[in-house]
Amino acid sequence: MSRNADPTFWHNARRHLIRYGGSFEPMIIERAQGSFVYDADGRAILDFTSGQMSALLGHGHPEIAAVVAEHARQLDHLFSGMLSRPVVDLATQLAGIAPAGLERTMLLTTGAEANEAAIKLAKLYTGKYEVVSFAQSWHGMTGGAASATYSAGRKGYGPAAVGSFAIPAPYPFRPRFERNGVFDWQAELDYAFDLIDRQSSGNLAAFIAEPILSSGGLIDLPPGYLAALKAKCSERGMLLILDEAQTGIGRTGLMFACERDGVVPDILTLSKTLGAGLPLAAVLTTAEIEERCHDRGFLFYTTHVSDPLPAAVGLKVLEVVRRDRLIERARVAGARLENGLRALQADVGCIGDVRGRGLLLGIEIVKGDGSLEAAPELGAAITRECMTRGLSMNIVQLPGMGGVFRIAPPLTISDEEIDLGLELLRQAIHAVA
Repeated sequence: MSRNADPTFWHNARRHLIRYGGSFEPMIIERAQGSFVYDADGRAILDFTSGQMSALLGHGHPEIAAVVAEHARQLDHLFSGMLSRPVVDLATQLAGIAPAGLERTMLLTTGAEANEAAIKLAKLYTGKYEVVSFAQSWHGMTGGAASATYSAGRKGYGPAAVGSFAIPAPYPFRPRFERNGVFDWQAELDYAFDLIDRQSSGNLAAFIAEPILSSGGLIDLPPGYLAALKAKCSERGMLLILDEAQTGIGRTGLMFACERDGVVPDILTLSKTLGAGLPLAAVLTTAEIEERCHDRGFLFYTTHVSDPLPAAVGLKVLEVVRRDRLIERARVAGARLENGLRALQADVGCIGDVRGRGLLLGIEIVKGDGSLEAAPELGAAITRECMTRGLSMNIVQLPGMGGVFRIAPPLTISDEEIDLGLELLRQAIHAVA
């Protein structure tokens, strides 16, 4: 009998765990190393999503493990009113690499927590309360962050925060606005903000956006869009918050995805990739915004704000990314992966679109044979077949689009592992399609 079928384990899991979304994979993961996780039978599974899109340096990176061990012994957690060198050093380094002017940092634990703090900063700074985001967004499951999340999780919990608005994300593969057969995202953005202006009570505080909407279906904002969005915010006295939980720290082939567009947000949030799989998040903003919010009594006091152990991990992540030239590696490996996906697209017929940047790519599954109709059942079947063959994939299934695989392997992935993932995906598609 497979050790994954351990009846005691699954009995206890069913009896004692609160299920928090979807279903659990029918296996027990015992360890993880590099680009692979290993189940109870010792089977290697190629992790094409870096865990929860977070393990930037792969699993079990020896230098990260050494930092954790050292700080677990020497300096792990402090009263939130105390400071340590790792915290100040990480804030200083982030100020040195962030877009110009973002020189004040708060270190927290999760992406939702960072976005929660960012939204509170924006509200306190502007004296307003309305927050706009994309209808395909995911910014977290806590109060304000959940109110700005529209891709899932809104039904059954009562009203969201007052002043929560959404606009459609630009979606070139399924365009809503076209001019002479070309997607006109500017017209779509203009129309969306016209509707926002009609609904607003005059209290627009912020727009929060991901440069690439990941849980929304790997939707990459077209070149120029982010600058146009920043202009819309400036015209209305709103702050622009960029959530780079998945795009930050090199994954797209730049340290931050917003650098491609030359756009500096008013507030930048980081999380997943900064801790490379450990719980670490950051909020970065300008001195002017931080000073005004401090003067107005900004309060965001948490148990793990400014904890030294995760801050030390963040320092090591930045060191490894820069020393090992992993930003360049994301560009090179991303090109190899994208080329392989496009070759697969030409071969199988059910891949309607390949999109993304660097090592954050997506493929949208459609019915094929010339049809661009969504095929969520096919996407789910491919997901199951991939896992059977030893490839862990993450599929987004939202109304109005086909199943979209999010592909985000570690920046440390080898060419051979990329090729293996592509071959396993090809086999899975041929097996079910």
